Amino acid sequence: MSKILLGVSGGIAAYKALELVRLATAAGHSVRVVQTPTSRRFVGAASFEALTGAPVLVSEFERDPSRGAFPDRSRETLASGENPRFGQPLPAHEPLSHLELAAGADVYAIAPATANTIAKLANGLADNLLSSCALAARCPLVIGPAMNDRMYEHPATKANLKTLRARGAHIVEPDVGRLASYGEHGIGRLADPARILRACEAALGGAPAPVEAASDATQEGEKGPWSGLRVLVTAGGTREPIDSVRFVGNSSSGRMGLALAMAARGRGAEVTVIAANVALPAPAGVAWREVRTAAELREACTLEFPAADVLLMAAAVADFRPATPAAGKIKKDGREGLSVELEPTVDVISELATHRRADQTLIGFAAEHGERALEQGRAKLAGKGLDAVVVNDVSRPDIGFEVDDNEVTIVTAAGERHVPRAAKARVAEAILDAVERLRAEERERPPRTAGLGASR
Repeated sequence: MSKILLGVSGGIAAYKALELVRLATAAGHSVRVVQTPTSRRFVGAASFEALTGAPVLVSEFERDPSRGAFPDRSRETLASGENPRFGQPLPAHEPLSHLELAAGADVYAIAPATANTIAKLANGLADNLLSSCALAARCPLVIGPAMNDRMYEHPATKANLKTLRARGAHIVEPDVGRLASYGEHGIGRLADPARILRACEAALGGAPAPVEAASDATQEGEKGPWSGLRVLVTAGGTREPIDSVRFVGNSSSGRMGLALAMAARGRGAEVTVIAANVALPAPAGVAWREVRTAAELREACTLEFPAADVLLMAAAVADFRPATPAAGKIKKDGREGLSVELEPTVDVISELATHRRADQTLIGFAAEHGERALEQGRAKLAGKGLDAVVVNDVSRPDIGFEVDDNEVTIVTAAGERHVPRAAKARVAEAILDAVERLRAEERERPPRTAGLGASR
């Protein structure tokens, strides 16, 4: 059993913190809650107290009846002199709440974390109990941002999150979907509570949350413009073994693929992700398959592609692999060098295109280097039989691999659309908008024979 201190800041997503508490306590964790004054406009303290069995504090000047102790969820018989609710002797003195709560916590989660709260955390402000606890805490810090997409993508918010990451905070990226403001859609929805709990447990180094606890909130999904569509996304980068410990690989982190999966899920699609060596947590509500090599990715795609309506091939698949990988570890043993013969891998997306249905949409991704990036993207569009190719120039250090931003050009038979530098979640939305246009145009054309991808 772990002790989770939960900070709830002011935003409409505060109601989701109740579900996070429910999942955490059901998994056996002990939870205390601190709120900002504004958060109480959305969810009252009584709701959190009923779920945690412990007082909720909002100010450093409030007396904590539990004197910083966390509730005991073991329900075991308690020794003489112990508090019947908390299963431990209470301090003889009245401790300072922000110090005692932080000292007793195994992990401090702040969800929802508004733009204002994130700015305070990044700049070391301590003007309320929530932010004071953050400064005093020596345990892992997990932050679940929640706000309007324009606020989330503001340079100040991005800089603050970057600062917090650099200090070791675990940021649970928000979801894409309907926002609080009427009619608005984009990134900024608080991540699914089950995903935040998994991040807390990962920060503790414990086991992932039980599937049954996460399924309550992730399996139903929400209706959207892509309801009924089945989307297959590949993410990450393949690794081709040289020997039992070394490999030929690339720098793809999988961030772009996961942003696409989250965006498609936010629009209501049924999403399957084939993840090649992705270390990031799986988005909530998607089917997840892990692969390592180009051959394994090819096999997984061959199985999943026939059921898909849309393929987003964002994974960086190796073009070559060692022809004869060693079974064990190659020893240095005085060698002056090592030569590795490479052989080409199968072009997975081209192969899939030859077996496509007429109603399937195939989107390729081209990580090119330098001035001829667009020219090479156009060549791939024609040569591989795709509906679009998303081109980005990986010669730039500020976009592409292992960073949060991207800048791409979407190449189709009708022309090109440049998407300026933005968060990958925003770029993902632009790519899905292009998919919608392509599918709308396809519906207006006369039916065509399947399997003629190379002629498209």
